[in-house]
Amino acid sequence: MDFISGEVLYIKKPLNWTSFTLVRKLRNKLCRKLSINKLKVGHAGTLDPLATGVMIVCTGKKTKLIESFQYQTKEYIATIKLGETTPSFDLETDIDGTYPTGHITKELVLEKLNRFIGEIQQIPPTYSACKVEGKRAYEFAREGQEVELKPKLLVIDEIELLSYDKPVIKVRVVCSKGTYIRALARDIGLALDSGAHLTGLERTRIGNITLDQCIDGAQIEEFVDALII
Repeated sequence: MDFISGEVLYIKKPLNWTSFTLVRKLRNKLCRKLSINKLKVGHAGTLDPLATGVMIVCTGKKTKLIESFQYQTKEYIATIKLGETTPSFDLETDIDGTYPTGHITKELVLEKLNRFIGEIQQIPPTYSACKVEGKRAYEFAREGQEVELKPKLLVIDEIELLSYDKPVIKVRVVCSKGTYIRALARDIGLALDSGAHLTGLERTRIGNITLDQCIDGAQIEEFVDALII
């Protein structure tokens, strides 16, 4: 493999790693093995630290392909807990509200999920990398400051209920670039006249690239050692 001219790698991001951590580890390892000081390395689509799954990482001149990968359809498996909310809409922050779930049935969940298919307007999470006045929204949130984010138009191609074990549901989502699954969990809770937050997330596909085609990110150093003698 010629990492300087450019390669496209499919990597499974481990839990609790940021997307930047994965890119930094790969870049540092490649620079050491190739005895170079600098190398372009970038990824096509951020995953939150508490999410795992498919990341496409490009090196060298292949970083020019990143934008084309970013616009490809993505698939996720999301685990959502009903009846509780958090400020970040996931497990990054503590529970800040509890809501009734007694009225929720499997049939009601199926009915409400169907309403999300197609074009929807979604307000991004305050704990997100969206920029407001040149600053990341999560920076305002972590400083305890209020910030108003505008709704964004996106597309949900498919949403499927995989399991129902109230108060926990698991759904498969196929969606466009820019979709926040954490925000979708929030909106599902609201649609059910309750609350909800994300407790697990795995990106299972970007375009035609699936998990079974990915290198384990935790083994990235061994992977590079095996390729570059």
